[in-house]
Amino acid sequence: MPRIFSGIQPSGELHVGNYLGAVKNWVELQKQFETYICIVNYHAITVVYEPADLRRRTHDMAVSLLAAGIDPSRATLFVQSTVSEHTELAWIFNSVTPLGELERQTQFKEKAAKQESVLAGLLNYPVLQAADILLYKADSVPVGEDQVQHLELSREVARRWNAKFTPDAPYFPEPKPLLTKTARVMGLDGQAKMSKSLNNYIGLLEEPDSIWEKLRPAMTDPARKRKTDPGNPDICNIYTLHKAFSPRDIQDEAATKCRSAGWGCIDCKKALLEPMVAELTPIRRRARELSDDPAQVEAILAKGTERAHAVAKTTLAETKQMMGLV
Repeated sequence: MPRIFSGIQPSGELHVGNYLGAVKNWVELQKQFETYICIVNYHAITVVYEPADLRRRTHDMAVSLLAAGIDPSRATLFVQSTVSEHTELAWIFNSVTPLGELERQTQFKEKAAKQESVLAGLLNYPVLQAADILLYKADSVPVGEDQVQHLELSREVARRWNAKFTPDAPYFPEPKPLLTKTARVMGLDGQAKMSKSLNNYIGLLEEPDSIWEKLRPAMTDPARKRKTDPGNPDICNIYTLHKAFSPRDIQDEAATKCRSAGWGCIDCKKALLEPMVAELTPIRRRARELSDDPAQVEAILAKGTERAHAVAKTTLAETKQMMGLV
């Protein structure tokens, strides 16, 4: 089977944006690909954090992923810091990555502009990301459109290393983007991508009452000042969520009644709530079971580490051999 690799920050419980934009897609892809999913906690230490909080968020992320449908019998789920080859290969790749390439990365420029003192880890973040992917010689990486630039750097790193050390028979594949079908999920404010830091999100494991309390005031089509004003579902984030959660007949009804002012925005949100809760309730139930049995979660991660390490140590040993490091 072709191989894919995906990484996700240990941000704790998943939110609906993570689920629709990435994880739901991974659940389907694990049936078609040899799948490696890594909780990238080394990436998380490029910002200020508390060790105990990072440990908790890493565990909670594993619980959320498993509850959402990541199947450890199909996919290798593990924590980045438990496979030391990630950081060793990243150092090797630093030796073939020009500084200018890193300084041109959009995310680096945006984040560095907000920091008084820019840490080297922020600059080298995409080199470690390249190591994450290439360590498993992944054929493809499921990404959103906003992540394609970092993947292109991974392709460039593979290209440069191959050209220098294995020009006749490239060792590292140039991983291809596997674009997710779900459109970028905006936050409930309608202004930015769904994010915990912006507090514009719905948690994947929230209770129905809490979901409704967040949906009810959520931004819709700003042109709809009154219930009698017709709207445009194509620019309404609530309708984007309908397309993700609601059956086709409800989607069509929501679009028609939005355009004709047959529904007010509250009516549209009420119609969304039921299918959203129906999909998320089994996930919440499974997460509760996993949270009650942390030893099971740790055992799954340990098994994932074992499988990941078996691949990683071979890749690194061969890489070092070809570089004259052994």
